[in-house]
Amino acid sequence: MGLHATTVLAIRSEEARCAVMACDGQATMETRVVKAGARKVHRIYGGKVLAGFAGGTADGLALLERLEGKLKEYGSLRRAAVELSKEWRTDRALRRLEAVILAASEETLLLITGQGDVLEPDDGMAGIGSGGGYALAAARALSRHTELAPAEIARQALLIAAEIDVYTNDRITVEEVRW
Repeated sequence: MGLHATTVLAIRSEEARCAVMACDGQATMETRVVKAGARKVHRIYGGKVLAGFAGGTADGLALLERLEGKLKEYGSLRRAAVELSKEWRTDRALRRLEAVILAASEETLLLITGQGDVLEPDDGMAGIGSGGGYALAAARALSRHTELAPAEIARQALLIAAEIDVYTNDRITVEEVRW
């Protein structure tokens, strides 16, 4: 019985020269809220990369550790993500890990899965977790129709997702890397 259901949103903006990642704080187990202030976005690789996950907490943290190791080995987020995804898909122990990762840096924004997916969104935005689609839709609308900075777009989009998704709360964490 693991913790599940979350909302993580990432925005990478060349114009603003930054990447932001926001998450809610709710951790649930079945139908119960276990924690309201969980931290699901982490700074890795000396603070140069933002990484968040949806799925099993232990699985997500284990995968973030592996991603950081690949970053140290290869120095490129794209290459590290491809190598992690290959290993995740082919290694017997890793294959059992259930999570989805978002990683953002100056180089790129990527969605990484255990099925071998390493996807770079066309518009520099991606959302994962049960409220990810709601947050992504809100972020796209806010970016098109307001002059808000990426960090504020992410915060507002998560608050909108929290109004819709029962597994998302309004205890928002926003991290940002600039270049």
